[in-house]
Amino acid sequence: MRKLVYYVASTLDGFIAGPDGSDPTGPDGFWPIAPDYIRRLAAMYPETLPAGAREALGVTAEGTHFDTVLEGRKSYEIGLAAGVPDAYPHLRHLVFSRTLTQVPAPAVELVAGDPVAKVRALKREDGKDIWLLGGAELAGALYPEIDRLIVKLAPLTLGDGIPLFSRKAAFDPRLWQLTDHTAVESGALFLTYQRAPGTAARG
Repeated sequence: MRKLVYYVASTLDGFIAGPDGSDPTGPDGFWPIAPDYIRRLAAMYPETLPAGAREALGVTAEGTHFDTVLEGRKSYEIGLAAGVPDAYPHLRHLVFSRTLTQVPAPAVELVAGDPVAKVRALKREDGKDIWLLGGAELAGALYPEIDRLIVKLAPLTLGDGIPLFSRKAAFDPRLWQLTDHTAVESGALFLTYQRAPGTAARG
């Protein structure tokens, strides 16, 4: 069965964006992106680079991890504001929203229904794993369905911002097993965790 993988960049203090939710890596962003970090992404997760970055870097590799990407409305609208209606045309691209009625990119699938039900259906289909891009609200809604976490941990703290999971997410402690870790010289860590057997942490 396919796995749902929350593959996401986080600060040391657990935030994925600043309080306003704007793109932290954009032209006015505060999140540094080092060359060795980009090289790691291009080598190991080429399918997670948006189309513009793939073209600029000459990346054509299909990738071995994901063939589907999921994101929420707020995350998707960051791309729209930048003039990018489909940042991942090389993947099956689903946007979850109860307020959007249409999207400008024909290949992007708009999902208005229950995210958990949709993900369970996707898991039963053939294919590679499913990349949960974010944002925090969608990640919170899909928290029970996440099978693997890949955290790109930046050498950065914010003090406040949008956390990995929306604060609306249910309290549901879980244990995770570290299955891989890589550090690049610029200070970022790539941490891969598999959900431990069982559903609750015990302390």
